[in-house]
Amino acid sequence: MKFTVLGKGKAVPVGAARIILIDGKDDDVVRLSDGSIEIGLAIGERKMMTRRKLLLLSRRAVMAAKLRKVSRLVVDFDAFRFPQLSMTDAEIAEAFATNAEMAGYDHSEFLSDAKVRFGEVKEIVFTNADTKEVKDGLVRGKIVGEETNACRRLANLPGSDVVPKTLSDEARKIAKRIGEKAKVKVLGVPEMKKLGMGGVLGVGQGSSEEPRFIVLEFAGGKKGDKPLVLVGKGVTFDTGGLNLKPDASISDGMNMDMSGAAAVLHTVAAAARTGIRRNIVSLVPAVENMPSGSSYRPGDILRSMSGKTIEVKNTDAEGRIILADALTYAKRYDPVIVVDVATLTGAAMVALGERASAIFTQDEQTEHRFRAWGEESGDFVWPLPLWEEYDAEVQGTFGDVANLGRARWGGAITAAAFLKQFADGYPWVHIDMAPRMTAVEDEFLAKGAAGAPVRLLVRMLREF
Repeated sequence: MKFTVLGKGKAVPVGAARIILIDGKDDDVVRLSDGSIEIGLAIGERKMMTRRKLLLLSRRAVMAAKLRKVSRLVVDFDAFRFPQLSMTDAEIAEAFATNAEMAGYDHSEFLSDAKVRFGEVKEIVFTNADTKEVKDGLVRGKIVGEETNACRRLANLPGSDVVPKTLSDEARKIAKRIGEKAKVKVLGVPEMKKLGMGGVLGVGQGSSEEPRFIVLEFAGGKKGDKPLVLVGKGVTFDTGGLNLKPDASISDGMNMDMSGAAAVLHTVAAAARTGIRRNIVSLVPAVENMPSGSSYRPGDILRSMSGKTIEVKNTDAEGRIILADALTYAKRYDPVIVVDVATLTGAAMVALGERASAIFTQDEQTEHRFRAWGEESGDFVWPLPLWEEYDAEVQGTFGDVANLGRARWGGAITAAAFLKQFADGYPWVHIDMAPRMTAVEDEFLAKGAAGAPVRLLVRMLREF
């Protein structure tokens, strides 16, 4: 999508659809005498505008245009300035561009008639916006939107198209795009055996697709500066293993169980392209969780890279097992902070619905900062407790730590408590993004992956 800013005296393109904001509850579309369209987006009273509603306005505009096969929009930037929100022009422009790009995406590459079914907005032209601040914001927003969509595309691909090796190939492509400041290291089975990564190896042993451990490093900061480490769960397809999922569950998005991996990889790309000057590392334990004669079993004891043993209560609680090795590997960087992102538990969806990811940390100030960045970016998060009392619920009987809690209750919390056993020695945040794996109908996004939490992570990398 192209974003154009008109200077003074420049004529508005003929035939483009105009976006206007109108009072009331109902949108209004008018066909003008010159054949162009005026799309009125109802916003109620201007004084009641919130940041959350503003983030959706550009999506609404793009979706309204796509439905009418309109390829070019004209937007009066003045209309999107709401004094009560205390947003700079750069912030408004960035939010507009990011969300417009997101609304423009459709997972249509496997549809033979996609051009017939979906319209495409190719250009948005802004008036009353000819400033460097706006132009810079549009550039940043476009990049973040593009990388969010690239994350969505990767997550949406069928499980047959994305296996552990595919994720390592994606990391290499990203590194090539970034340039000489990026490098990739991919550990195969022999290297992981040498490091003692019994968690990744144990989960991956049931598949004919060998597991990988992917390291993507971006040296955007000063030499010697400690990095920020992102860890993404990379289960490319999750059958549940020998504890096979029920039919409805196994058919519903299990190709997207690597959404955390897609997010952390494309966050690095977005950070590099927008000029964030930080040293960043993304770690992805990549496996396929399949049932076979060689699968790991309930009752198995796996020795993790940390040396702690993991008692397998259920093979469908595999994400936390592979993340345990990644959290241990992260220690070698002496990181500023480690943030892991995972479609980890259905329990997080039960607790929060589909509007926010669950966030866990023992640092209250960090929790508040992440919640604020979530509100600013549109990747909303909400905290759940990580009290030390929960540690007892993941204590193993025959191994050091069990991969399921003692009771069925609080599954998102006990999963986080499990991870906490391996995340010692550095500040740590766990984001259970299962609630935000797919888009909600009223978000004005195409069906499929939502691209969470790329926007939040980019904001964190800028400001942490």
